[in-house]
Amino acid sequence: MQFMPPRLLILVYPLLCSTTSSASRWPSITSNIMASTSSPNNVKKAPKTATASTTAGYMMKMPPLADKRSVAEQLCQTCSGPIYSQGLETFQVPMALYEVNRARVVQAMLEKDSSAKGLILLEGGKQTTRYDTDFEPVFRQESYFHYLFGASQYSDCYGVLSLPEGEATLFVPSWGVETETVCGPSPEFEGVKKELGLERVFGVGELKSFVEQEMKRMEDDEEENKSGETSSPPNLFLLKGMNTDSGNFATPASFEGIEKFKTVRDDDTLFGCMAECRVTKSPAEVNLLRYTNWISSMAHVSVMRATKPGMMEYQLESLFQHHTYTHGGCRHMSYTCICACGPSANILHYGHAGRPNSRLLTSNDIALLDMGAEYHCYASDITCSFPVSGTFTEDQRAIYESVLAAQVSILGKLKPGVSWLEMHREAFRHILKGLIKCGVLTAGGEEDVDKVVEEMLDADLGAIFMPHGMGHLIGIDTHDVGGYAAGTPQRSTRPGLKNVRTAREMEEGMVLTVEPGCYFIDPLLEMALANDKQKKFINADRLQDFRGFGGVRLEDDVAITADGCENLTLCPRSAEEVMDVMKGGVWPPEKDVMPELKRSWAVCKEGKMEMLDMES
Repeated sequence: MQFMPPRLLILVYPLLCSTTSSASRWPSITSNIMASTSSPNNVKKAPKTATASTTAGYMMKMPPLADKRSVAEQLCQTCSGPIYSQGLETFQVPMALYEVNRARVVQAMLEKDSSAKGLILLEGGKQTTRYDTDFEPVFRQESYFHYLFGASQYSDCYGVLSLPEGEATLFVPSWGVETETVCGPSPEFEGVKKELGLERVFGVGELKSFVEQEMKRMEDDEEENKSGETSSPPNLFLLKGMNTDSGNFATPASFEGIEKFKTVRDDDTLFGCMAECRVTKSPAEVNLLRYTNWISSMAHVSVMRATKPGMMEYQLESLFQHHTYTHGGCRHMSYTCICACGPSANILHYGHAGRPNSRLLTSNDIALLDMGAEYHCYASDITCSFPVSGTFTEDQRAIYESVLAAQVSILGKLKPGVSWLEMHREAFRHILKGLIKCGVLTAGGEEDVDKVVEEMLDADLGAIFMPHGMGHLIGIDTHDVGGYAAGTPQRSTRPGLKNVRTAREMEEGMVLTVEPGCYFIDPLLEMALANDKQKKFINADRLQDFRGFGGVRLEDDVAITADGCENLTLCPRSAEEVMDVMKGGVWPPEKDVMPELKRSWAVCKEGKMEMLDMES
C-alpha cells in the first residue's frame, strides 16, 4: 500500500479574462494586496474614496464587498486561485471558500447594524502539550478562526477582519533560532498570504500596533466625515458566547495592551452573527462535505468487508483511520470512533476512555460503527450497522429495517420549512411500528396501529428505544453551532425531545445528520417496565429475546436543497446491499436499488468531486 507523502499545498491562480466584470478587478487586488511585508508602522492616510484603505505604508483599492464575494464564488465554482490539497488525488479546496465566509460574516454584521465599523479580532488555536510533558498532540485549528481564515495548519495566530471593507489580515508567529532548529523556519509572510489568499500577513509581534493604528485611522476618518449627525466610534469586535450544544464558551481574543480598547470593545455582536452564518453552508462548503462523506463512506465499506468474528473492535477503528488517511489525506477524525459490537452498542458514545473499543467480536453480534473523517477541518458523521457474520438473523433484520424505514421516511419529507422536532417524532413512529411488528411492543388488539403509536408517543415510549436526538447540524464541527441560537425555537423538556440538538425549521443550505436508531438499554427498559403508562405496551417475554442485543443506528449527512434534500453519504443501506458488500460485492454499485434514500452518487477524481450517472 502506498502511503501519503507530507502535505502538499498546490497554488493555482485564476484565469480571469473579462475586462468589464467585477472579476476583472481581482488581479489588481491580488497584485496590490501585499506591496510590502514590512511592519505596519507609519501608516499613511488614504484619500477619501469609497473603496480606499491603507496599511503598512501603501494604499489598497478594494472592490465593494458584494463584488469580492461574487469573485470568490466564481473562484470556488472553477476551483481556481489558491488551493489546499494533501497531494496525490485528494480533494482540492479553493481558499476562496473562506473569502465567501468572510463576506458572509461582514454582511451579517452590517445587516445587524448598517453603521457598524471597526475590527473583528479572533485568536486562533494554540499548540498544546500533554499535561506536564513536552509532547505536542496533533494541532487542530479553532473552528471559528478556521471558518474565516482557513489556516488549518498554523497555530498561535491572530486574525483581523475590517468592517465594513472585509479586508483580512493574519498574524503568524515568528520563532527564534532554537525553535527553528527543531520545527523548521518560521512561516514566511508572503508565502502564507499567497497560500491562504489573504490581503495581508504580518508577525504576531505587530498585532498591537496594527490594531492601534487601524482603530486610530478609523476614528480620524470618522471625524473628517462627520456632517452633524450622531455617530459611534469604531468598535473592536471579539468572539464571546456559549455553544448551546456543548455548554462551553468561546473565549475572546486577548493580547497585551487590549485593555486600551475597553470602551469600544464589543463582546456581544460577533458571536451570534458568526454562529448563524455557520448554520447554512455555501455551495463550496457542501462540496467539501461531499468529499469527507465520500472518503468516509468508502472507508466504512472497506471495514465492512474486513469484519470477521474473532477480531477486536479497535481493529475496525484502525482500518477506518488507515483508509481515510491513506486514500483521503484525512489526518483527523471528526470525533472519537465508536466501534460498538453486540451489547457495546447500548452505550451511545462508546469508545471513550472507560470503553475504548476493546471487545472481541462474536458471530452473533450486530456491529454499530459510528465513524467520520475530517478534511481541512470539515467533518463527516456516518453510522453503519451490519451483522458481524455477514448475514442478518431474523431479529437483527427486523430492527434494522425499522430503523431504515425511519430514515427513508425522513429523507422523503425533509425540505425548507419542515420542523426538525417533527422529524424526530417521525423517527419514533417508524421504530415503534417496527417493534410492534416484531412483537416487542403490543397494540393490545387495536387494529388501528397508527392510533396506538400516537398513544405510545404521548407516553414517551419512543425515548426508551431511541434516547438520543434524531440528528444535528454538521460542518466545521461534528455537532455544529447554532442549534439553539437566540430567536430560534428553544429546547423541549419532554423525554427524548430534550436530547434533540436543534428545534429549528429547515432552511436551504443547512447540512444535518439523519440518524434514527433503536437500542435495548437495560436501565431504560427497567424504567419503562416500572412505568404504568409505558409497561402496558411492552411484551416483557418477547423483550427478553433482545436483552444484550445492543442496537442499530443508521446515520447519513444530508444537505437541505430548495425543494428537498441531497444525501451526501454513500454507504450500503438496504439489507441486501449490506450483505452483498460483505461478500465482496462492488461498491459503488452499478444500480441504485434505493433511490428513495436520495444518495448523491459522486467520486473524487484528480482532486475534484465528479457526479456519477447512476441507474435506478
